[in-house]
Amino acid sequence: MTQLSTDRVSHDSPQVCIVGAGPGAPDLITVRGQTLLSQADVVFYTGSLVPEQMLAHCRPDAEIIDTRSLVLETWRSQIVDRAKAGKTVVRLQDGDPCLYGALHELMVYLLDEDVSFEVVPGVSAFQAAAARLQTELTVPKLVQTIILTRTQGQTDVPNRENLAELAAHQASLCLYLSAHHCAKAQAQLLEHYSAETPMALCYRLGWPDEQVVVGSLSQMADLTREANLTRTVLYVISPALAGAADARSRLYSPDHAHIFRRKSRA
Repeated sequence: MTQLSTDRVSHDSPQVCIVGAGPGAPDLITVRGQTLLSQADVVFYTGSLVPEQMLAHCRPDAEIIDTRSLVLETWRSQIVDRAKAGKTVVRLQDGDPCLYGALHELMVYLLDEDVSFEVVPGVSAFQAAAARLQTELTVPKLVQTIILTRTQGQTDVPNRENLAELAAHQASLCLYLSAHHCAKAQAQLLEHYSAETPMALCYRLGWPDEQVVVGSLSQMADLTREANLTRTVLYVISPALAGAADARSRLYSPDHAHIFRRKSRA
């Protein structure tokens, strides 16, 4: 198996740029990502996950290829063919490429084909959700850990990452790709979280038909079923959603000194 190593990747003149598009809103792509998109000769994107409005950043003469109906072996070979023909290629992925984006499979293939590439990060749905909910997911004295995970589906989840075991941490848990299995996920989460734990159901964040519903963990499956949602849902389960008015970071406390500030004498 090809090992991913920065020693084999040239960042000077990448032939392929794998760009995170963000959660959906066209203006949530990074400046670097938008610049690369505007320079591309060819753009591969998944139309079911990246809105067409994002393509407004592309050149009018750019070749646009929607990969939603293609298998991996088809579109990744097309990427390599165009890159080796001297084309500037962008693979535009929803959210951030490093999360549930088949990034590993593409990078291994590009390395095997000796095609240089660059990965440009994007805003992930969990970050967009926290912003939309106006919530910090790491509140002092309340919760300091964020878990990003998914339930068992067509893609296997290792046994050591069983959802019930992850729930034992009672951290801010962000659950991707799990709407089809929300009742099972809810039951596993309730093994450790209380039924009253705040839960946010976030559908297609940043898209025109975005939906955000806040309730309790005990309502998770019912709210999903009532909204008739089966895909593109992110669940955020966290005590942070309830807020904590007295929570405060030590970093800016007057009785905390560090190399940039002396301890206050007040």
